[in-house]
Order: sequence, then C-alpha cells, then structure tokens
Amino acid sequence: MSLVLHYHPLASFCHKVLIALYENDVPFVPQLVDLGDPVQRAEFLRVWPIGKFPVLRDEDREKTIPESSIIIEYLQQHYPGKMKLIPETADDARETRLRDRFFDLYVHEPMQKIVTDRLRPAGSDDPHGVEHARKVMRTAFDMLEEDMAHRTWATGESFGLADCAAAPALFYANKVMPISAHHPHLARYLDRLMQRPSYARVLAEAQPYFAMFPA
Repeated sequence: MSLVLHYHPLASFCHKVLIALYENDVPFVPQLVDLGDPVQRAEFLRVWPIGKFPVLRDEDREKTIPESSIIIEYLQQHYPGKMKLIPETADDARETRLRDRFFDLYVHEPMQKIVTDRLRPAGSDDPHGVEHARKVMRTAFDMLEEDMAHRTWATGESFGLADCAAAPALFYANKVMPISAHHPHLARYLDRLMQRPSYARVLAEAQPYFAMFPA
C-alpha cells in the first residue's frame, strides 16, 4: 500500500491526521512507533530525523510528509475523497487555515506544556510556564465560546481541517482544564466532535493507551 502513517494512538497531533484519513476512507498502513524502544526510535529517526509525530510516507510518490496540517493538505491534493476538508475558495481556505492554527497554537500547544510539565522529574517543574499556558488556554476558550454560540463546526456548518485540529486539542485540554463549567457552547462543540464517527473511531483505538496519559 502506498501510504504509511508513522504515529502513536495516544499522540494528539496524530489524532488530527487520523480524523482526516477516516473522514475520507483513505487506505493507509498504520505504523505504530514506540519512541521508548531504541530500535523503533532509530528506525523512525531515519524516516524523519526531527523525531516528531505524525509523519506520512507516500511510497508510490517517494515523498515523506511531516506536520499534521501539511499531511492533511497533501491528502486532499493527492488522495481526495468525498469530504473537502479545506475549501476551494481562497477566502474560505484562509479562514480554515487560520482556525487550524488557532487550535494548534493556542489550545493544543499550551495543553501539551501543562501535560509535559507533569512528566518532569521532581523539582524541575515550571510553574510559571504552566500558568502562562493556562492563561493562553483560558483566553482561547473565551474566544471560542463566543464563536461556537452560533456555529456547528469551527468555521460554520461544514466539517473541515479546523475541526480535525479542534478535536484532539479540546479533548486533551478538557482533561487538564475542564471546559464545561464556564464554556457551555464550547463544551457542546467538543461533544459533537467526540460523537463524529471519525473521531469516535480514533478515541476507541486510543482507549488501551489512555492509562499512560498523566492526568
């Protein structure tokens, strides 16, 4: 099979790409990588020396594609399906990419800061960095709460790239800073994302690994 996805089922940015693959029933080979295994880690670094998930390898076209947003754009260009996750019109596409970056930069990355701080050795935590991350997430939640009061999906009534980004970002963010108490519209949006068949499948596949999450 042409497409091989190097990933881990617990990794949040991998969820983003899996949603896109499942939305369009794109056939691929899942290559699970345990970075704690020296052999698997070395093999993965030969594919992508940066060592970050996810990475898509297209054997037919001899292309290695890193970064979740870029992978989804690549899939739409070369392996299109019934769902256009990025609109064709320039203005709509730009808005979709903006929303995608918003979720990645202001929800996803701060969430990861909080999570990784819990994995630091005793005495090496970064409380100031964590508080800054929480402040960024609170601001993002407030902005999203206003948006989602009048939308079904991130950019309106059509599911797309930004929703692929939103699902894992909000799912994991909700575990470190619960959404529902002060952001009911955003909480209902997260519920819709979790009930979407593509993300429900991703979560089911990740279920055996959730005990590893430092909640």
